[in-house]
Amino acid sequence: MNIYQDIVAEIQAAEHIVITAHKSADGDSIGSSLGLLYFIEKLGKKAVVCHPDKAPDFLYWLDTSSIILMEENPAEVTAQMKKADLIFCLDYNATSRVGPDMQVLLETATCKKIMIDHHLNPEDFTTLTVCDPTASSTAQLIVDLIETSGHLTLLDEKIGTPLYLGILTDTGTFRFNSVKSHTHEVLAKILAAGVKHDLIHEKLSDTNTESRLRLQGFAMSEKLEILYDHNVAIISLSKEELAKYNYRKGDTDNLANLALSIKGMRAAIVFSERDGIMKISFRSKGTQNPVNILAKEHFDGGGHANASGGMSDLTVEETLEKLRRVIPTYFPKLSISSEA
Repeated sequence: MNIYQDIVAEIQAAEHIVITAHKSADGDSIGSSLGLLYFIEKLGKKAVVCHPDKAPDFLYWLDTSSIILMEENPAEVTAQMKKADLIFCLDYNATSRVGPDMQVLLETATCKKIMIDHHLNPEDFTTLTVCDPTASSTAQLIVDLIETSGHLTLLDEKIGTPLYLGILTDTGTFRFNSVKSHTHEVLAKILAAGVKHDLIHEKLSDTNTESRLRLQGFAMSEKLEILYDHNVAIISLSKEELAKYNYRKGDTDNLANLALSIKGMRAAIVFSERDGIMKISFRSKGTQNPVNILAKEHFDGGGHANASGGMSDLTVEETLEKLRRVIPTYFPKLSISSEA
C-alpha cells in the first residue's frame, strides 16, 4: 500500500475524526479542510472540522457551517479534540501554527495524527506525514490523496469546489512558480468532476466592500514606500488607519500582490497593526528573490520562498526602520534601479 492508501485505512478504522488547520485561516486551509471532510463523508465516515479562528469574509460563500471555531466555541473544540481517535493536521507543519489554545490540545492528544502539508521543515509530531514543498497547495495534495488511494470516482463538485478554491488562492490565481504541470493535471480532474471554475472566480473576486476598496486605495496612494535601490515595496498600516476604513479581516490580503505588480519590483512587504503586534506579509517574484529566509531570521516567521508571513512586536515606525535596515542584505542594491 502507498501512504495515501494507509491514510484511507486510518480513516476507515477511526470512530471520531477531527480535521484541523492553521490559525489565520486562508483559502487553502478552508478549502483543504472542507474537501477532505466531504471526501471522508463519501467514504461513509463522519468527521468534524475544528479551526482556531474565523476565515476572512470573502471566503464565506462556501458553506462553513460545519467548522467549529476555537475563538468562538472553545468548550466544543476541546471536547472534540479530547475524544478524537484520529486528527488531521492540514496546511501546517508545526503545532504552534494552530495558536496556543489548540496547540495544547493537539500536543496532549494521544491519538493518531496525520499531516498533509506543503511547507518546508515539518516537525515530527504526526503518525503519518505527507509533506511536499513542491506542491502548489495542501488542496492539491488532498486531490492526490483521493486519486492515489484509488477513489478518484468519488471526486465530485461538492468535494472539488473547495479544493479548486484552495489551489486558486495559494497559487495567486496560478501565477506563482509553485504551479507545475501536475497542478494543471489536478485541476483538469477537478473540472471533469463538474466544478464550475468561473463561478468560483466570480464569488472570490467580486466581493469587495466600499471600505475595503477605500482602504486599499489609501494604502497604495499614501502608505506605499519603494526602496528603488533594491526594488522592494513596503506598505505599513497602523491600527488607527485600519479603524478609519472599518477594517475587516481579509481587507489587506491583496495589497502585497498589488504592490508586487509594480514594474520591476522584486518583493513587496505589507504589515498592519493588529492584536497588539505587526502582522507581516512577504511576497516576491522568481527563484532569485526568496522572502522566507528574511521572514524567518528577522520576523519570527517563514513559509514559501515567494510567499511568507511574519510578525513584529515593535511599533509601526520601528518595524519600518528595521525593514529598511535588513532589506539590503537580502535584496542587494541593483546596478540600475527601476523607478515606477
